[in-house]
Amino acid sequence: MRLHPNAKLTPSNRRLLVRRVRELGWNVSEAAEAAGVSRQTAYKWLRRSDAEGTKGLEDRSSRPLRIPIRTPRRLVERIERKRRRRATAWEIAKALELPPSTVSKILKQQGLGRLWRVDQELSPPQRYEHDAPGSLLHIDAKRLGRIDGIGHRIHGDRRRRSRGVGWEVVFVCVDDYSRLSYAEVLPRENAHYATLFLRRALRWFERHGIQAQRILSDNAKCYDSKVFRALCAERGIRQIFTKPYTPRTNGKAERFIQTLIRRWAYRTPYRTSALRTAALGAWLSHYNHARPHRALGMKPPIARLRAAREQRA
Repeated sequence: MRLHPNAKLTPSNRRLLVRRVRELGWNVSEAAEAAGVSRQTAYKWLRRSDAEGTKGLEDRSSRPLRIPIRTPRRLVERIERKRRRRATAWEIAKALELPPSTVSKILKQQGLGRLWRVDQELSPPQRYEHDAPGSLLHIDAKRLGRIDGIGHRIHGDRRRRSRGVGWEVVFVCVDDYSRLSYAEVLPRENAHYATLFLRRALRWFERHGIQAQRILSDNAKCYDSKVFRALCAERGIRQIFTKPYTPRTNGKAERFIQTLIRRWAYRTPYRTSALRTAALGAWLSHYNHARPHRALGMKPPIARLRAAREQRA
């Protein structure tokens, strides 16, 4: 039970007030004045102490014993059923002729305030995880449009578009065990740039004490090229490819790209591609060192990596 922010007496001060009156012989007016409360308040705590002992000096809930206007249980069950069919709070409110605020409050009380919780309950995520850092690295790439002024994601007018600006590619590499991630923005997705990215990514992971053993990628030509395969062979890394047209096989990289796009690429109205690229390093540092990760018990990837090191030591 939380102490009321305006309460003058804490439970320990209430016990002191009772002790002064019952054991030390103070009169009630003196004890009340010393505690900074009225005589009526002092008598209240004395009565509670006499009736219930020390427990009577604890804070009580201010919730009423009866709530005549509480939403009927049957209506709550209807709201829950509709939510489990993936209806939004507004759709439920309209269908049942209830205020949206009431529906939202009930959904939060039922633990269904977010639709992803419904999905997770109906179909728990099926995750696999390698047992050591570096055992498997996920590699993927995402094409991004170059920036030539503020785009329609910010100003909302799709008629105002920059034609012929071109594309660039963000390559990502995610450690399967710790979710520690590395990314770079490069001009194109081809064998040359994919190999350069892998070489730099491996060096970056090695600086964090991670030696790659396997690499998982999709079937893009750049990952099946001679130079890319030669680098993997040189470093003693086994290459694994996903099943065609099955992106969920490389799910950790896919999920990281979603977060990367939402939180870095499209969150800020960058005026140039160079400004967007310059912001990537700071965002990656935040992701690896500070951002809580649900699959890691709400800890950042670097915490998982440190725990693995301590366990090995």
